[in-house]
Amino acid sequence: MPAFRVSRVHLVATLSLLAWPVLAHHSSSMFDMQSEITLTGTIREFQFTNPHCWIQLLVTTNGATDEWSIQMGAPIQVFQGGWNAHTLKPGDKIIVIVHPMRDGSKGGNFISATAADGGQLGRSKT
Repeated sequence: MPAFRVSRVHLVATLSLLAWPVLAHHSSSMFDMQSEITLTGTIREFQFTNPHCWIQLLVTTNGATDEWSIQMGAPIQVFQGGWNAHTLKPGDKIIVIVHPMRDGSKGGNFISATAADGGQLGRSKT
């Protein structure tokens, strides 16, 4: 019976196809990475969970309040940036800088945050 042989081309092609979903998951194409906006608001919820941490921020502009969803890195990345599950509590007032969503929806990719008293909250590795 002949031995099964795998060519390098077939091996590379197979490994590339297996890696594709992982790369697709970590795409940042929905964010405008060339733009930054500053949001001032009140924490509704801080989710310190896998696969990404999230800040739900209530932002009031001209009397109307909108909820913004701000994506951060994985908990270990956020932790390495000086955060933990208790860094933000509902009702905390913060200023957040984000890369906004390309489609204009109320969301963004976290860059940095400052507490209402001016203290730096840390930088997330995203």
